[in-house]
Amino acid sequence: MQEDELATLLRGADEVLIKQELVKKLEEGRPLRIKAGFDPTAPDLHLGHTVLINKLKQFQDFGHEVLFLIGDFTGMIGDPTGKNVTRKPLTRDEVIDNAKTYEEQIFKILDPVKTLVMFNSSWMNAMSPADLIQLAAKHTVARMLERDDFSKRFKGGQPIAIHEFLYPLIQGYDSVAMKADVELGGTDQKFNLLVGRQLQEVYGQKPQVVITMPILEGLDGVQKMSKSLNNYIGIADAADDMFGKLMSISDELMWRYFELLSFRPMTEIKLWMQECEQGANPRDYKVKLAQEIIERFHDAGAASKALENFEARFQRGAIPDDMDEVELKVEGGGCCIANLLKDTGLTSSTSEAIRLIKQGAVKIDGEKVSDPKLEIAVNSENVYQVGKRKFARVKITA
Repeated sequence: MQEDELATLLRGADEVLIKQELVKKLEEGRPLRIKAGFDPTAPDLHLGHTVLINKLKQFQDFGHEVLFLIGDFTGMIGDPTGKNVTRKPLTRDEVIDNAKTYEEQIFKILDPVKTLVMFNSSWMNAMSPADLIQLAAKHTVARMLERDDFSKRFKGGQPIAIHEFLYPLIQGYDSVAMKADVELGGTDQKFNLLVGRQLQEVYGQKPQVVITMPILEGLDGVQKMSKSLNNYIGIADAADDMFGKLMSISDELMWRYFELLSFRPMTEIKLWMQECEQGANPRDYKVKLAQEIIERFHDAGAASKALENFEARFQRGAIPDDMDEVELKVEGGGCCIANLLKDTGLTSSTSEAIRLIKQGAVKIDGEKVSDPKLEIAVNSENVYQVGKRKFARVKITA
């Protein structure tokens, strides 16, 4: 094992349990079985999910065997991790549909020939009620209540359903069934991953090494990337949308994205950081990040075109050819700009519209609007822009 191999495999990791065990496994010289599990809770993956998939890719590049587990059985339980209420389980049809989409998306990163996609229903459906009781006997309620979210809910008098205790047990048993040498997961999954280590020992296997990866912040740089928070970049997003979103992140967040999402060497990234500290424009490096990500999920041509479109739209003030066309019917002689922006969906509320106008983020036909009380006349037709990426051609009629 080379030192650079270990450095690459541990790049960006939050914690390794236990590092010496990983080194020993790597020195055995055999392909290790690297497990990462994903519950198909939503049809689309975003860049936050790819932090783990990127790490799988790095193990794969060093010749190890990637086991991509789709938790079609556990998805019907609902992972209680980080939840202060019982999570709603998915239906079987939802799980199957989402799982198909996952398989299509992961191979934008992983080599399909070197990836074994597994479903935990294949062994859990074969488990009898007696088998499940035997599995449950190998863990205690006291240990379960050591988990932070369970502990808080128990102390707060909030209900914990029995099936929620089964989730970490089944996730742990997956490692037994798959004979995993290493399991990857987010920092919020640490408890479940350690259950896997414990169960492997109970079943006479060598315990897996646990590698936890950070939870990627979303575009706001504060909360974790999430579709529900609308701070995400989907790996199925259009190239132009990806580019615009990545260019919108803060300069500080850019370096975290480089570490967790880029496949460029850390030596190169650290050199770029030094260049920025010495006065180089961070925007130029953000472009490199955006193009690398777009090339991964689209192609090199799409990455170049996205840069061209971005520069045309935002550096030279160009208006895109394709945008929503809206006809807005009003009563009287016209309507207020704030109401227009809300009614056309360009802002979520009139108060947001007023705030953005005051910030200079609203334009009509490329000209900034400064008056939040501006009246728009009936029978007018203009292009309205909010921020950098929202456009609509709006026709006002009576």
